[in-house]
Amino acid sequence: MNTASLSEIGLVERWLLASRPKTLLASLVPVFVGGSIAIFNNVFHGPAFAIALICSALIQVGTNFTNDLFDHLTGKDTEKRVGPTRAVSSGLIKVSEMRFAVYFTFGLSFVLGLYLVYLGGWIILLIGIVSIFAGVAYTAGPFPLAYNGLGDIFVFLFFGFVGTVGTYYVQALEFSWLAFWASIPVGALITNILVVNNYRDRIEDRQNGKNTLAVKFGAKFTRIQYVTFMVLSYSVLFLVYVTFKQSLLIFLPLISLPLAVKLIVMIYNLEGTELNKALELTAKLSAIYGILFAIGILI
Repeated sequence: MNTASLSEIGLVERWLLASRPKTLLASLVPVFVGGSIAIFNNVFHGPAFAIALICSALIQVGTNFTNDLFDHLTGKDTEKRVGPTRAVSSGLIKVSEMRFAVYFTFGLSFVLGLYLVYLGGWIILLIGIVSIFAGVAYTAGPFPLAYNGLGDIFVFLFFGFVGTVGTYYVQALEFSWLAFWASIPVGALITNILVVNNYRDRIEDRQNGKNTLAVKFGAKFTRIQYVTFMVLSYSVLFLVYVTFKQSLLIFLPLISLPLAVKLIVMIYNLEGTELNKALELTAKLSAIYGILFAIGILI
């Protein structure tokens, strides 16, 4: 965006831009899948599900705000940036305003999460604190996870295992192996959003000292990582079918397979800003797969 177009953006639009609403699917899908398993096992708890959904979205937004703020403060965002416009570095939102937004968003998620602690005990309190800490440490602090090759692990664990299994646990108050296995494709496909992002930005990130896995191991490794997560995601369906629910409906996510193949072709043939479309479609794939998976579990 040029300076003139930025000045025309209203207050609400500025905060929407900073919150990156397109990324919110990543925080909602694991909760929906965990909720569908709770319904399948007759342990669904509406209030717990709703609070888990809200807290997950708030932590995602808080992480986005933190990322926007600290990429600006550390000079990671430059004029050569090929990704979406950042609110602080572009001058749309002041540093002091974004700091307050970070505190407020994470603080609200903690307060609302106390209801889940009331239901699930100290382990939920621990998960909540670690989730908020990880959201901040993703791009802030002396050892930012995202810029030291740990971003992929963070996303896989928190948007896969923690989001899916945690949602089930606060309703059933017990562990579920079905939720565990379901968390693998959920986490893998959401991680692939980050993989595309890092693959697109690898040259810029190398110049700015962002040591993502794409920077550390190169383009070939990143493409293989992307394909591996795709294959893993669709393979888990067969394990779930054999072990938990012998219904062909569990294979509903296979409807999204053509999109997955298209994306693999794209990541092998596109570069730079051309990958913005692949990034958008990867996010949509994770949502489509997750919704179809949840439906397959429910019916």
